[in-house]
Amino acid sequence: MGHQRLFTAALALVLTVGPAASAGATAPGRGEAGDAGPGFGARALQALLDGVQFGVIIAITAVGLSLIFGTIHLINFAHGELVTIGAVSAFFLNASASGPGWHLIPAALAAVLLGGLVGAAVDLGVWRPLRRRGTGLINLFIVTIGLSLLLRHVVLVLYGTRPGSYVQYDIQQTIELGPVGITPRDLTVTVLSVLTLLGVALLLQRTRTGTAIRAVAGNRDLAAASGIDVQRVVLVVWILAGALAALGGVFFGLVEIVTWDMGYKLLLLMFAGVILGGLGSAYGAMAGSLVIGVVAQMSTLWFPVDLQYAWALLALVLVLLVRPQGILGRRERVG
Repeated sequence: MGHQRLFTAALALVLTVGPAASAGATAPGRGEAGDAGPGFGARALQALLDGVQFGVIIAITAVGLSLIFGTIHLINFAHGELVTIGAVSAFFLNASASGPGWHLIPAALAAVLLGGLVGAAVDLGVWRPLRRRGTGLINLFIVTIGLSLLLRHVVLVLYGTRPGSYVQYDIQQTIELGPVGITPRDLTVTVLSVLTLLGVALLLQRTRTGTAIRAVAGNRDLAAASGIDVQRVVLVVWILAGALAALGGVFFGLVEIVTWDMGYKLLLLMFAGVILGGLGSAYGAMAGSLVIGVVAQMSTLWFPVDLQYAWALLALVLVLLVRPQGILGRRERVG
């Protein structure tokens, strides 16, 4: 349970030092609690739909965080910056006055590729040398905080503080699906997010690379003794984590706005989803993130929108009281 206590401490640190703006950060489709309009049933269905959309976006970003922890037990505090890099790089290619003005689709693909390259560069340039030196997990965690601050302020210098939005798919007519409504943009983001998560699941279950990742996550030493190139698997995990984080950043920037610290604001919910689902479990991160997103949105039916993250974290605490290992986590012996 030592790793779980360390990860929970990281979540507490995010809560402590996180920006005050994160409590009021907006999520897809949310509205003020108690707004006049449709009946409670229709509003509940709308909140559920918005929660699923928000949850799958969190899940895309949280899966990589969980895979990194599962393979090398690193709590990557800088993971939120990979989300920001994806969103900002797509914005530069799509909507920046100094950019090439690409359509959002090729810009998003380029951002995902860049996210994977940044993930690989961080592993090869920082984490692999530190692992070879036998650096402790606590020291590595401190390094992730420093790397997070460095990357965040590099983005701040290059991007600035002014929020931005992508050129395409900005204003759209809502599609009415019975009592709920959703724009084609949000529907596309939700469907693509679900398909991405299914693709990750198929990768982990049906491919040799996925089998190697699960083997390293299950028992690193046994995997190495079985002939698996552990360092190569870890590199693949970092590439996958960076690409997924960048894709999640593009999606989040598409349904909301692009800001220099958007990934850091989302980091709290990524940690919560990983812990709730079960440490080191990619499927757990998906399930936990979906629960976090739905609870956050459904809470706005009764309580002010500024408290929705608090209720999501309360759900996390309640689940862990009943099932300490998380929804899909495995029990660990102490000692």
